[in-house]
Amino acid sequence: MYCWHFTEMPYPDHPDPDTVPSVRVSLPNKHFDPKLGADLYNRYLDEHLIADDLGLNIMLNEHHQTATCLDVAAPLSAAILARQTSKARICILGNPMSNRADPIRVAEEMAMIDCISRGRLDAGFVRGVPYEVFAANTNPTQTLERLWEGIDLCVKAWTHRDGCFNFEGKFWHKRSVNIWPTPYQKPHPPVWITGSSDKENIREVARRGFTFAMFLQPHVKVREMFDAYRECSIYDDPEDVRRHIAYMPLVATGETEEEAEGFAKKVAWYLGAKTAPQFRNPPGYVPVSFNVNALKGTYSGRTDAVRTKGIEYLKEQGVLMYGTPDQVFEQVEAFYGHVGGFGQLLMMQQAGHMTHEETVKSMTLFAKEVYPRIREEFDFKPANKGAAAQ
Repeated sequence: MYCWHFTEMPYPDHPDPDTVPSVRVSLPNKHFDPKLGADLYNRYLDEHLIADDLGLNIMLNEHHQTATCLDVAAPLSAAILARQTSKARICILGNPMSNRADPIRVAEEMAMIDCISRGRLDAGFVRGVPYEVFAANTNPTQTLERLWEGIDLCVKAWTHRDGCFNFEGKFWHKRSVNIWPTPYQKPHPPVWITGSSDKENIREVARRGFTFAMFLQPHVKVREMFDAYRECSIYDDPEDVRRHIAYMPLVATGETEEEAEGFAKKVAWYLGAKTAPQFRNPPGYVPVSFNVNALKGTYSGRTDAVRTKGIEYLKEQGVLMYGTPDQVFEQVEAFYGHVGGFGQLLMMQQAGHMTHEETVKSMTLFAKEVYPRIREEFDFKPANKGAAAQ
């Protein structure tokens, strides 16, 4: 199993959530202090460099019009880290293809980062969360179609080697595509896709051999979605299947239980950031059946309970893993068993008001005292040379 350090690069010093209707989309940007923002950007990049030194991989994402995420252009962060790190793989999870104007620009950006890093890029694509539909002014009923068409165009741009080609899709029409540079990795960087409650969409991820990742969901829901992926994976070897399954919890590691609990409460800040009701579920973003199940109370995903219950509940569900190094390892081991195994542990180790010193202490304890045990317990068997390639 491989472990990845992650932060959304939050701006936590905004008004009390009880005094504003929404931290996302509509919080006035008069509350942003550029001097503090500059300090935060450099601090978070420094923490990624420390992750590289500690032997952890690095995950990046982007969101828009929210104080929870200052990383509004993950390719920029990835380009910086591609040059400043030396060992870590860098996963962008991801490019919000449904809201990007031009997949060819995305293909060029990823190829450039892959070359600068000498082949350490994992290129992830996401549909974009519901509240970003408003800022991007996209049609929520078309975002999934745009995602897949954009990925198809991007992958073809990476792999076509015989001069210009034309592309005629529903959303993009290209008359002359011939990107320079091409990716360092051949045929192209590994592709990741984030979670979905649509099992058929998950099966499509599996049929293409892409890596499937889920974030901050209870283990019962994660098992259901991972099983859907496993049913349709193109890989014959179970180890190759496991390599392409990823999960992200919140993670806080302390020397003592008390210290870890303090870290955990700060990291759990992320789950409490408010989104006004009108931004949460734009019509057409999810299937009708999804909303029906939600109204019936049978939806088992990131419910209000996950957002509002205490950290003990989050730990029981596997959404938050915290404690001493021994306790964190035991929680990873238990979650692994609950969901039928996975190969990539993506860890949000910083959120909210967790300081630089606290973040570095938590990630260092994990890297030095938990990660070696994870590597030993859940190490991959030798790669199957006959496995299908992405």
